[in-house]
Amino acid sequence: VQLVETGGGLVQPGGSLRLSCLASEDDFTAGSMGWYRQAPGSERELVATMDSRGSTNYGRSVKYRFTISRDNAKNTVYLQMNSLSFEDTAVYYCWAKPSDFLPITYWGQGTQVTVSS
Repeated sequence: VQLVETGGGLVQPGGSLRLSCLASEDDFTAGSMGWYRQAPGSERELVATMDSRGSTNYGRSVKYRFTISRDNAKNTVYLQMNSLSFEDTAVYYCWAKPSDFLPITYWGQGTQVTVSS
Protein backbone atom coordinates (compact mmCIF):
# COMPACT_ATOMS: atom_id res chain seq x y z
CA VAL A 1 0.00 0.00 0.00
CA GLN A 2 1.29 3.43 -0.91
CA LEU A 3 0.05 6.75 0.37
CA VAL A 4 1.01 9.57 -1.99
CA GLU A 5 0.68 13.13 -0.75
CA THR A 6 0.43 16.14 -3.04
CA GLY A 7 -0.27 19.82 -2.60
CA GLY A 8 2.49 21.00 -0.31
CA GLY A 9 4.54 24.07 -1.03
CA LEU A 10 5.38 27.62 -0.03
CA VAL A 11 2.63 29.97 1.09
CA GLN A 12 2.50 33.35 2.75
CA PRO A 13 1.04 33.84 6.24
CA GLY A 14 -2.73 34.00 6.06
CA GLY A 15 -2.80 31.95 2.90
CA SER A 16 -4.34 28.58 2.10
CA LEU A 17 -3.23 25.23 0.79
CA ARG A 18 -5.01 21.98 0.07
CA LEU A 19 -3.26 18.68 0.57
CA SER A 20 -4.37 15.44 -1.03
CA CYS A 21 -3.42 11.88 -0.24
CA LEU A 22 -4.19 8.99 -2.55
CA ALA A 23 -4.10 5.50 -1.12
CA SER A 24 -3.23 2.83 -3.63
CA GLU A 25 -4.21 -0.82 -3.69
CA ASP A 26 -6.17 -1.13 -0.49
CA ASP A 27 -9.68 -0.08 0.47
CA PHE A 28 -9.85 2.26 3.44
CA THR A 29 -13.63 2.64 3.49
CA ALA A 30 -13.83 0.68 6.76
CA GLY A 31 -10.92 2.52 8.32
CA SER A 32 -9.55 5.91 9.17
CA MET A 33 -7.49 8.37 7.17
CA GLY A 34 -5.85 11.56 8.20
CA TRP A 35 -2.85 13.80 8.61
CA TYR A 36 -0.01 14.29 11.04
CA ARG A 37 2.82 16.78 10.86
CA GLN A 38 6.34 17.17 12.14
CA ALA A 39 8.22 20.42 12.44
CA PRO A 40 12.03 20.53 12.77
CA GLY A 41 13.06 19.58 16.30
CA SER A 42 9.55 18.58 17.26
CA GLU A 43 7.66 15.34 17.61
CA ARG A 44 5.09 14.24 15.08
CA GLU A 45 1.68 15.56 16.06
CA LEU A 46 -1.92 15.01 15.11
CA VAL A 47 -3.41 17.38 12.56
CA ALA A 48 -6.70 15.73 11.70
CA THR A 49 -8.24 12.31 11.22
CA MET A 50 -11.55 11.00 9.97
CA ASP A 51 -12.85 7.53 10.77
CA SER A 52 -15.08 5.24 8.75
CA ARG A 53 -18.25 6.88 10.10
CA GLY A 54 -17.06 10.36 9.18
CA SER A 55 -16.21 11.41 12.71
CA THR A 56 -13.32 13.84 12.85
CA ASN A 57 -10.59 14.61 15.31
CA TYR A 58 -8.45 17.75 15.07
CA GLY A 59 -5.30 18.89 16.75
CA ARG A 60 -5.99 21.83 19.03
CA SER A 61 -3.77 24.26 17.11
CA VAL A 62 -5.51 23.68 13.77
CA LYS A 63 -9.13 23.34 14.81
CA TYR A 64 -11.39 25.88 13.07
CA ARG A 65 -8.65 26.62 10.48
CA PHE A 66 -8.15 23.22 8.85
CA THR A 67 -10.79 20.92 7.43
CA ILE A 68 -10.39 17.24 6.66
CA SER A 69 -12.50 15.44 4.10
CA ARG A 70 -12.33 12.19 2.22
CA ASP A 71 -13.64 10.67 -0.98
CA ASN A 72 -13.96 6.94 -0.39
CA ALA A 73 -14.68 6.25 -4.05
CA LYS A 74 -11.28 7.71 -4.87
CA ASN A 75 -9.52 6.37 -1.76
CA THR A 76 -8.38 9.92 -1.13
CA VAL A 77 -8.23 12.16 1.92
CA TYR A 78 -7.89 15.93 1.74
CA LEU A 79 -6.77 18.62 4.11
CA GLN A 80 -7.90 22.17 3.47
CA MET A 81 -5.65 24.54 5.39
CA ASN A 82 -6.69 28.16 5.84
CA SER A 83 -5.24 31.08 7.76
CA LEU A 84 -1.81 29.49 7.71
CA SER A 85 0.81 30.81 10.10
CA PHE A 86 4.55 30.35 10.52
CA GLU A 87 3.85 27.69 13.17
CA ASP A 88 2.18 25.50 10.55
CA THR A 89 5.48 24.99 8.76
CA ALA A 90 6.19 21.27 8.87
CA VAL A 91 6.31 18.07 6.89
CA TYR A 92 2.76 16.78 6.61
CA TYR A 93 2.28 13.02 6.59
CA CYS A 94 -0.71 11.12 5.36
CA TRP A 95 -1.86 8.32 7.66
CA ALA A 96 -4.34 5.54 7.05
CA LYS A 97 -5.79 2.45 8.68
CA PRO A 98 -7.62 -0.09 6.51
CA SER A 99 -9.83 -1.01 9.46
CA ASP A 100 -10.75 0.78 12.66
CA PHE A 101 -10.63 -2.62 14.40
CA LEU A 102 -7.11 -3.68 13.42
CA PRO A 103 -3.76 -2.22 14.57
CA ILE A 104 -2.43 -1.78 11.05
CA THR A 105 -1.38 1.66 9.88
CA TYR A 106 0.31 3.12 6.84
CA TRP A 107 2.25 6.35 6.40
CA GLY A 108 3.04 8.46 3.40
CA GLN A 109 6.45 9.90 2.62
CA GLY A 110 5.40 13.38 3.64
CA THR A 111 4.99 16.70 1.87
CA GLN A 112 6.64 19.93 2.95
CA VAL A 113 4.48 22.92 3.84
CA THR A 114 6.40 26.14 4.40
CA VAL A 115 4.72 29.32 5.58
CA SER A 116 6.96 32.28 4.96
CA SER A 117 6.74 35.90 3.92
